[in-house]
Amino acid sequence: MPRPLGSSGRPLRRRSLETLDLRWLTARAWTNRWYPQGVDLGILDGRRTLAVSWFRQDRDRHHLASRVSFIDLERSRHRDVALVIEGPDGELEPARIHVGGLAWFGDRLFAAATMQGIWEFDLARLRTVRGADARRLTGSLRRSALVAVRTRIHPVALRCSFLGRVFDADGEPLPRVLIGEYRTGGDGRIGEFLMPAQEGDGFAAVEGGLIAPGIPHLQGAVRWGATYFASQSDQLRPGALWTGPAGALRRAAQPLPAGCQDLALDPDARMLWSLGEHPWRRVVRGIPFARLGIEHPRGERRLDG
Repeated sequence: MPRPLGSSGRPLRRRSLETLDLRWLTARAWTNRWYPQGVDLGILDGRRTLAVSWFRQDRDRHHLASRVSFIDLERSRHRDVALVIEGPDGELEPARIHVGGLAWFGDRLFAAATMQGIWEFDLARLRTVRGADARRLTGSLRRSALVAVRTRIHPVALRCSFLGRVFDADGEPLPRVLIGEYRTGGDGRIGEFLMPAQEGDGFAAVEGGLIAPGIPHLQGAVRWGATYFASQSDQLRPGALWTGPAGALRRAAQPLPAGCQDLALDPDARMLWSLGEHPWRRVVRGIPFARLGIEHPRGERRLDG
């Protein structure tokens, strides 16, 4: 695992009566080279940490690289980790994927790789690269960088546009994920899968766990007990949050950021996290459970289950 988080590019933390917002104070706020996409919570160096994924593209919108920013929620400090793959000769190459969603289980980080299944990365064996390798793998002028290496590709019979966690009604994390499809029409599906428990296992579909909510532009989904939460983007307008049981999702009054993407449940802080991808509107937003009607018993819950 990496050393304590650095403070470069520290996001600004701003709390209102309705939300907790993190906004970048650097070029990340407006660059059109990198776009934030996925979000999840975990424990890093013994501290509660928010993970935000990004993909880099060129002017022709070809994917060039991807990374994850690990944000210490108490200090608002962060550290970037580039996602990479190892070739047959051992040479590292950038992971050229959209990273539309994250699911973080201990040292295992799972990323949605649209049309390419789910990619797994090892956070226990981060590597430091320097010089030309650091610049090539991060798409920046950095002299050194941390990288997480892909360990497996998990084929899934869905488009794998996004990826979210599942919790029971008491806030306990379950070894399950929701994998969903972004579609411009209302034919995007969300499937529930059991996590690969050991080497050689794949994602196993949960019987009756595939739903088609009929919502266009789906961007993320999570489940708390029997209640699903799904995000829907609407270009530069505020996103929509849909909630309810399978087969009966309804649009909630609570808006999401413009250009909303992935969702993550945070039982410890009692928040639902989302983020907006558009330059100049970029925000990582926590919405209190109280505004969403989520009842959560008192007591701290583990994020790394």
